[in-house]
Amino acid sequence: MINVIWIVMILIGVGYAGLTGTMENVNAAIMTSSKDAVSLCIAFIGILAFWLGIMNIAERAGLIHMIGGILRPLLVRIFPDIPPKHPALGYIVSNISANMLGLGNAATPMGIKAMQSLKELGGNSDEATPSMVTLLAINTASITLIPTTVIAIRSEYGAANPTDIILATILATTVSTTAALTIDRFFRWKRGIV
Repeated sequence: MINVIWIVMILIGVGYAGLTGTMENVNAAIMTSSKDAVSLCIAFIGILAFWLGIMNIAERAGLIHMIGGILRPLLVRIFPDIPPKHPALGYIVSNISANMLGLGNAATPMGIKAMQSLKELGGNSDEATPSMVTLLAINTASITLIPTTVIAIRSEYGAANPTDIILATILATTVSTTAALTIDRFFRWKRGIV
């Protein structure tokens, strides 16, 4: 459905430009945006490689395991229907740890593995389990301590201090994660799943 929405929006935009005689502006915008997108992607490659390298070093040094040790007791309470030693919990710990460090691209594979593992735990049903819904809510809210992607964008576009958004990011993601977990718990309670 989202593809249809995008196609309709593009057709409306191009149609309007054709009717109003501003097609050259559309062409110029396409060329400029394409150039900017490639430049931004190249900048992201460096930033992402750096942070993935840091993440790899942190993992080898035991930092991810330490974060996992801190998060695991909390996650056992957030996901009460997952057995404490189940691999899904390990994937969830890795996913949330990577999100906390602002590595959404690195967190995605672990999130997918967690969802696959939760689906197996739920009997491979096509219906989302409560734990799958909770994980999706947490990932959508995405608690972030270091917003590396936003810092990279701000740096690429010449911000005087690209890291000055960290405090605001922590505050915003704390509020969004708290709201997501509160709503998740409300619906679990309403369905008698708590």
